[in-house]
Formats: sequence, structure tokens, C-alpha cells
Amino acid sequence: MGKILTSKVIAKRIQGKGILIKLLEQGVRFLLIKECKKISNLKIDIISNYTQIIKGEIQQIDLFAEDINYKDLLFDKIELGSNQLKINFNLTTKELYFKNDPIINFKISLSQNSLKTILFSNKWNYIRHIISKRILNQSKLEDIKIKNNQFFIKSSQEKNTLNDIKLFEIEANKGKIYLKNRANKEIIQIPVEEKIYFEHVNIKEDLINIYANSSVSF
Repeated sequence: MGKILTSKVIAKRIQGKGILIKLLEQGVRFLLIKECKKISNLKIDIISNYTQIIKGEIQQIDLFAEDINYKDLLFDKIELGSNQLKINFNLTTKELYFKNDPIINFKISLSQNSLKTILFSNKWNYIRHIISKRILNQSKLEDIKIKNNQFFIKSSQEKNTLNDIKLFEIEANKGKIYLKNRANKEIIQIPVEEKIYFEHVNIKEDLINIYANSSVSF
């Protein structure tokens, strides 16, 4: 896979493209809008030639978007890259389907508010309960904070000050993602789909940035 591109690089590369590439990019746009409950500032860059497209092939695709809601997972930003895709594309309706399940490299960024909304939702609250029971040894997780590029979790039995909130680390190891309580050294694997391989995690500008790759089905 190539390097994941930023929104500025994608916007610059989009200029001056042929009509067939632009139609194909519209097809990808319509597909993503259909799959996501919400997606903003979407930029798509496709690299391919006329012969490849006619044969149903895309050499490379890069994507950037912000403020995404995908199956009730909220992401502040996502950068995505993939290559060697097989497609069916209807020029008339602009409908696009992938023949294969493409492998993508991606970077997702989550803010404190996005992560809290996910964990406190009905669909994903089982992960919150796992964290409460197995790493906090408490019945309830009450709050999450990201401050000065550090990640804190507060249980229901702790005081309402930042100093009393437990400091946690998020890390990727051998394709899995883990949460570690610095105080008691307890560590748990966050349950996610097996097909996702986590490469690296960091916190920068108070955003949790997750680098991974996965096959994707549409």
C-alpha cells in the first residue's frame, strides 16, 4: 500500500482530471454517502487510466473525510488509501460495486467527545462495561477525558477531579489494540473485528489516532 494522503494533497491532485475519473469519483462518493449516516468534507482521489477503468480496475484510491458516522461509530477524521481494486461501475446511474473486498490502509482520529458518544451509546456500551469490570474493577465507567495528549477514565466511585481519574495508555501490538491502566498495570484487549490489523496508536493534539488496515465489504 502507498502512503495515506492528507486532504490538502488529495485536493491538489483532483484538479485537471478527465471526465471518466470524475464520474468514477462521484460513484465512490455516492456509495460512501449511502453507507454512512453522516460524512462531511469528503475528498476522493482516484488514479487510473481509461483502459483500466473500462476493464473494471482502479489502480489507486485515496480518501479524506471529517465528522463521520459509520454504523454509529463516530470519527472526527479518516484518511484512507487502497490500490488494485476490481469494480463494476454503471456510468448512467453512477452506481459502483466492488468485485473484491478491497484491503485498505486507514488512519482514524477520535476526539474525547466522539469516543464518549460511542462508548455511552446503546449499541457499543458493552465495551464500556468490559472496561469497567475488567480494568477498573468498578461497576460503572462514568467519564472519559483526553487532556494534554493523555487519556483518563473515571469510574463512578471516584471524585470529580482530574487528579482522581485513572491514567490509561492505548497501544497496538501484533495487530490487536489494548487499553492499559497505569495505576494497577491491568491490560485488556479491546474487542473489534478480527479482520482489522492495528499497526500503531498515538494521541496528538488531543485526538486518538489509530493506524490500521482491513478488508472492507460494501
